[in-house]
Amino acid sequence: MGVETTLFILGVNHRTAPVAVRERLAFAEAEVVPALRRMRGTAASVAEAALLSTCNRVEVIGVASEPARAFDEVARFFGTDRSVDLDSFAASLYRLEGREAIRHLFRVGASLDSMVVGEPQILGQVKLAYALAAEAGTVSLVLHRAFHKTFSVAKRVRKSTLIGHGAVSLSSVAVALAGQIFDTLKDKTVMLMGAGKMAELTAHALASLGIESLLVTSRTFDRAVALARELGGTAVPLENHKPYLRMADIVIGSLAVTRPILTPSDLETVLRERRYRPMFLIDLGVPRNFDERLNTLENIYLYDIDDLDAVANKSLSERQREAEKAAVIVEEEVESFARWMRELEIVPTINDIRQSMEHLRDVELERHRAWLTSLPEAERERVERLTRGLVNKLLHRILSGLRGNGAAAPDPLYTAEVARRLLCEGSGALAAAGDDPDDDGEPV
Repeated sequence: MGVETTLFILGVNHRTAPVAVRERLAFAEAEVVPALRRMRGTAASVAEAALLSTCNRVEVIGVASEPARAFDEVARFFGTDRSVDLDSFAASLYRLEGREAIRHLFRVGASLDSMVVGEPQILGQVKLAYALAAEAGTVSLVLHRAFHKTFSVAKRVRKSTLIGHGAVSLSSVAVALAGQIFDTLKDKTVMLMGAGKMAELTAHALASLGIESLLVTSRTFDRAVALARELGGTAVPLENHKPYLRMADIVIGSLAVTRPILTPSDLETVLRERRYRPMFLIDLGVPRNFDERLNTLENIYLYDIDDLDAVANKSLSERQREAEKAAVIVEEEVESFARWMRELEIVPTINDIRQSMEHLRDVELERHRAWLTSLPEAERERVERLTRGLVNKLLHRILSGLRGNGAAAPDPLYTAEVARRLLCEGSGALAAAGDDPDDDGEPV
């Protein structure tokens, strides 16, 4: 066929892999474009690719003519690029192609595959993944269409259902957990590590619960100052945050890090200074902000992003009916996109047929050149338009038949191949059949 049109997805998510695996495969935003360009150089079978890396999933959405080969190449790329033994995560990988991959992408964008069903952040993350792939130059016809369709499906789901009604994000789940830990937060101090989107949502949710004081620290001190000022908190320079830890009853981490920013040695002294009053650490980061060994310390209670799943699922049933309505919409859109993909596969055949019919038209016009040259220019233009119109009408009927999608319609690839053989491979014979030795080159 000559066109690579199989959409595939390879990745891990919160259902198939724990955070300990996901964080080792995760890519920071600044790493995505260089990684896609490296992938293009090592995964030869991948024609198009985008990389979606969030706290709950790491996925490559790609296009290839040989999906099985692409799966193997991308899996090896993950292992090599992240310096992780393939055997340590191979069992957690899911491999989707064709309709399953289309369905998965649409469900992800519509927040039906999120840990918190209906949360609004994932669509922005999918849009960012597409923008970064475009910047890397690794998207073309199929992924351009697939992502834009994903955005429109998400919009339709939001507009046609109540999937986002009362929805919670991971940040609000974290705050809900904090509210469960303590009877009240009105006398508690919270340290928020991070001042990005996740931190901002968390801070607003905390403020609604009336905490006594809020400390905000971030790599970008100006952002910490702005967020603290907005909510009446105190900004703390990241490089000087440790003395303030003894004041914090709850520490919520959402920094982009490559290794934990808090370790047991950091908190042993803090606990003594607090007279061993409990500290609750809620880690929203992937990779994780807090060393998992902190759970071994007395009066330290650490929750990571996987621990939030149970809290999130408490409100899942309230949106399950809306999710079922959304799933129906997704299926309709999957069929629409799959039909477009099928048509894409017969494009080379359509082009062959068009060229063959244009060739036949040119041959016939050439045979009657002597007669045509005797006509006034206006008449020759009329003949040109007439013959071109006939070709276009015939092409329209042929292509409508090839694109038939009713239940009784034959396989379009088979039909296209039959048409190609009749109209293209036989075009020479058809042209020769018109070479009548008694034909004087003038119309009868």
